[in-house]
Amino acid sequence: MKSRTLTWVTSMLLFAALALPTGLAAQDKQDHNHHKQTRYSLQILGTLGGTTTDVVGINNRGEAAGSSTLSGDQVRHASLWRNGAIIDLGTLGGPDSVAPEASPQPNDMGEVAGASYTSTPDSNAAQFCSLFMFVSDPYTCRPFIWRGGVMDELSTLGGNNAIAWKVNNRGQVPGISQITTEDPTCSDSEPESEPVIWERGQIQQLPTISGDLDGFADAINDLGQAVGSTGNCDLDIPLTSLHAVLWQRDGQNWTATDLGDLGGTEWNLAFGINKRGQVVGQSGLPGNMAFHAFLWSEGMMTDLGTLPGDFVSWAETINNSGQAVGASFDASGNARAVVWEDGAITDLNTLVPPGSAWFLWEALGNNDRGQIVGPALNTINGEFRGYLLTPCDENHPGIESCDYGLVDLSAASQTSPEVLHPSGRMTPQSIMRRMNWYRFPSPAFDPRN
Repeated sequence: MKSRTLTWVTSMLLFAALALPTGLAAQDKQDHNHHKQTRYSLQILGTLGGTTTDVVGINNRGEAAGSSTLSGDQVRHASLWRNGAIIDLGTLGGPDSVAPEASPQPNDMGEVAGASYTSTPDSNAAQFCSLFMFVSDPYTCRPFIWRGGVMDELSTLGGNNAIAWKVNNRGQVPGISQITTEDPTCSDSEPESEPVIWERGQIQQLPTISGDLDGFADAINDLGQAVGSTGNCDLDIPLTSLHAVLWQRDGQNWTATDLGDLGGTEWNLAFGINKRGQVVGQSGLPGNMAFHAFLWSEGMMTDLGTLPGDFVSWAETINNSGQAVGASFDASGNARAVVWEDGAITDLNTLVPPGSAWFLWEALGNNDRGQIVGPALNTINGEFRGYLLTPCDENHPGIESCDYGLVDLSAASQTSPEVLHPSGRMTPQSIMRRMNWYRFPSPAFDPRN
């Protein structure tokens, strides 16, 4: 996969902000300040000995998945947080592994899907998983399913590399796999990458929207409905991510449905689906210079907007109650973790105990209990760690250090603090970390630097 520079991204974001039609600003002025919201307790999750974790999903038992650096911060392993302890899921023989963002991940049986480097060199030098692993290694990247303490490798469509995103409670695993055919839409020599589903150990290629050669499936509900995106040139550049897609089984075959857009023909990606068939993701706005989080339900796509003053957003997951989580970004690439609930968008930083050194950059997973996980940045020492939020529900009190008083959002601050890396340079860590091949073009972000 090809990388791009942060300079390109920053200039793109700034240009997009300047190019936004004035009418879009009105979309940000939602009714989020006219209701009260439950507070959350904040827990920073442990590591495998390193200083960096990436927590990306949570199941209904409160188990979380993601990755952590080991002592020395030179390698990263897929991880499972269970009952306050962290479990190293290992690798497929290579140095690094991850559980990519997908919720609920793990499933309710504690099974985790992801990708791992092997010890076999990649003959195409694709660095297919470098932006998930945060490091570039010359090895093939293969999908896995972890269950019962064992990491099992999944098959590919014949290509060298593949990624598994999550596993539902039926054991179905969505993902992406390279094939052996060269992609004619790429500027250099690369194989096509196709959306896939693994079922009972077998891989099945999913159809793409007409005209698209590539795609990925990154979420699936327990009814077997999957979502993702299709486009061209393995979606390395988001401007080729043309269609947000819903896949459903029709007999023995799968059908692909284009979910539409918010007026733009680019930046259209679906990231999460609940058992009600509600889908969330991001979609381009008219002119293709910005995108907003969307909710798709019963054939209609709704713009979820941004926090005031921001111009791009995405929604990562949606639980079975219809609560969606994600992030909202300003023109400089600074993020705030957000929740959409009851038609309102709220900065999660306004709902946690005040005075914390931890700033919540994104929300990447939520479960049916309303617990939320994602990445947080320590504004004092620059550590990048995963967090767990648990609602202070007045109907179920008893969480230690919880404030059960509701937050009046009309009085809550919506200002993102200026977060500096210890080196002194501004680091929009969340965008840099997640500007992978289906988000923004960028170099691999190594939070150790």
